[in-house]
Amino acid sequence: MFDVLGDINWLGVLVGFIALTLLGGLWFAALFRNAYNQSLGREAGAKTPSTPLFLAGPPVTSLIITLTSAILFAALNINAYGDALLFGLIVGVGYLTANTVTIAINPNFPRPLLYAAISGSYNILGSLLVSAVLLAI
Repeated sequence: MFDVLGDINWLGVLVGFIALTLLGGLWFAALFRNAYNQSLGREAGAKTPSTPLFLAGPPVTSLIITLTSAILFAALNINAYGDALLFGLIVGVGYLTANTVTIAINPNFPRPLLYAAISGSYNILGSLLVSAVLLAI
């Protein structure tokens, strides 16, 4: 069942990865920058760190998420938009957002529900976007 590397839509993986990475930059650096900073206990207008890990980490994880979705797409033979969006919703809510909430509720997050709302909604939208791209390309 998982011998699907030959069935993966590699162009879809590339486009989905780029789309998810751009969405993350827009989401956390522009649309919700102040609220995201506040959820982490920073000043609303605090500058984003520019360390190599911070700059490389999100794109690497976006690639892993997109590739994992593509593998599951091929294994599950998803070829209709309704199925693709349902898959994106299940993964976005059931794995990505649920895990985000679990991480947020540890004592190190000063505003865990705000963090979970911002990051969780990004994860849901991102998973839906990747799923739509994987099917469309």
